[in-house]
Amino acid sequence: MAYVAYLKSLVKTAIDEGVDAVHLEEPEFWARAGYSEAFQKEWQAYYHEPWQAPHTSADAAWRSSKLKYHLYQRALNEVFAFVKSYGAGKGKNIATYVPTHSLINYAKWGIISPEASLAGLSNMDGYIAQVWTGTARSPVYYEGVRAERTFETAFLEYGSMTAMTQPTGRRVYFLTDPIEDDPEHTWQDYKHNYESTFTAQLLNPTVAHYEVMPWPDRIFFASYQTADDTVRTAIPAAYATQIMIMINALNSMPVSEAQIDGHQHIGVLVSDAMMFQRFPEFPDYSDPDLSDFFGMALPLLKLGVPVKIVQMENLPFAETLKSVKVLLMTYSNMKPLDVKYHSILTEWVKNGGILIYLGKDQDPFQRVREWWNQNDNHFASPSAHLFQSLGFHSHSGSAKIGRGFVRVLRQDPKELAMQKDNVVQSLVSRALAEMNLPPLQLKNRLHLQRDVYDIVAVMKESVSDSVYTVPGPVIDLYDPQLPVLLQKRVAPGETALLFNLTRHTATEPAVLAAASRWYPEQQDSHLFECTFKGPANIKGVARLYLPHRPTTISLVKTTGPVDFKQEWHDSSRTLRLWYDNEPDGVHLTVD
Repeated sequence: MAYVAYLKSLVKTAIDEGVDAVHLEEPEFWARAGYSEAFQKEWQAYYHEPWQAPHTSADAAWRSSKLKYHLYQRALNEVFAFVKSYGAGKGKNIATYVPTHSLINYAKWGIISPEASLAGLSNMDGYIAQVWTGTARSPVYYEGVRAERTFETAFLEYGSMTAMTQPTGRRVYFLTDPIEDDPEHTWQDYKHNYESTFTAQLLNPTVAHYEVMPWPDRIFFASYQTADDTVRTAIPAAYATQIMIMINALNSMPVSEAQIDGHQHIGVLVSDAMMFQRFPEFPDYSDPDLSDFFGMALPLLKLGVPVKIVQMENLPFAETLKSVKVLLMTYSNMKPLDVKYHSILTEWVKNGGILIYLGKDQDPFQRVREWWNQNDNHFASPSAHLFQSLGFHSHSGSAKIGRGFVRVLRQDPKELAMQKDNVVQSLVSRALAEMNLPPLQLKNRLHLQRDVYDIVAVMKESVSDSVYTVPGPVIDLYDPQLPVLLQKRVAPGETALLFNLTRHTATEPAVLAAASRWYPEQQDSHLFECTFKGPANIKGVARLYLPHRPTTISLVKTTGPVDFKQEWHDSSRTLRLWYDNEPDGVHLTVD
């Protein structure tokens, strides 16, 4: 509480100085922590028993993590309540946000943070989802191979942040970063992984607020390796232009009800308790690289199924399971923090849901002191309570429950992550057939039509190595030249962001894409004016739609005319311009 008081004093000074928002960034305890004198005192105050070293037993590790979870939730609640109260006293509504990694990343890296429980704080306005190359490139297992799978991991990370916030109505901003904390990568590597994470965030069409980059200086001023690892150079000019095109596309990225092609109703259940089993590794328990989660999610995602993440702590919200027909879950890597979740799952199954449970339930965390084995409960595992609630009386196998269906496989998902056979696909396919539901559409891609944008990812290690073609004409927004293509071919391992001209139906002049922020000022069928603003020393490019071929074009800045190049593309009725960016802006007039 002394630290909370210190934070309040900092916040008070900041509000006095005129801030209008407070972001308490990355409330993190390492899972391996929990030995300090102050923590031991908090343990005794919370549990009313002597402190135990976290590494001595699964129960001690669980209780240590659960206390860390509580302490940061308490800190955020205390500080944000003070922010709102003190701000109101000065006549201001101060916004409050928590920039945080995803639950999946925190669990994988062995970090404890409040995550979903913050939705219950009335004084918190939302989150910034800190997902980027540095988190998404962390290696994971799939079919026994440990490797970086940046797009797939990023897709699941952003999905977990959407799952955590969407049912609650809280706002979430998605972060991507062209660079990461580890500086020992090539520009080519950064570019590929940035495109992967950028594509993954756009495949969540219900989110349209973004933090475009946390540290511009390390992108545009720092030096990194070239392809041959012999020379460190500043950012290549073409890549700098591409980055500006990408982040300015976000200014016009709409919220959309559109859906990724493929089966829409399959989810994987997660819980904040995934963070509680990450320290230490016991002789009879380990979960390398969070394979109990990825062992359920990747076998579906790799086959083109846009698997949804379902946050257990949000089950009381009606929206959480509204669109889910098949739910995969395990208690191998997490445990339910509240008994009420089982009654919600039972009702969902009886109303027609398909529940697929994976797990041996033999890990030592099954025996921690929790609600399923305390007071009047005497269950050997939380799943035993769930199955009793469901009326499922077999150790394994399947059964119809009400209008729904339950299938239990006594294998931990981390075992399936090491196999070539796609057991998860087989389980889901058989369950869909049992319930007379449409079969899975297996493909090596995800494709979302989001208003005028096409967002595409084609995956390796999938059903085929085929190239996916998006018919045009389209503008390639990952190409710094903004070309108009008759079609875009996307190979396995590649992603694409396209402006699809076939869905652009407006007839007024407009900027379609640019390596600058644009501010329209006047437009009609004969005249178009706007101002382009962008960082100095970065080449600008823009593509505009015009109903008629232009007769005169001028670009000027405060000191006079600006040199530029132009090209008219007749079939798409678009004008492409090349110019030098100016922070104070260049004014465009097209007649």
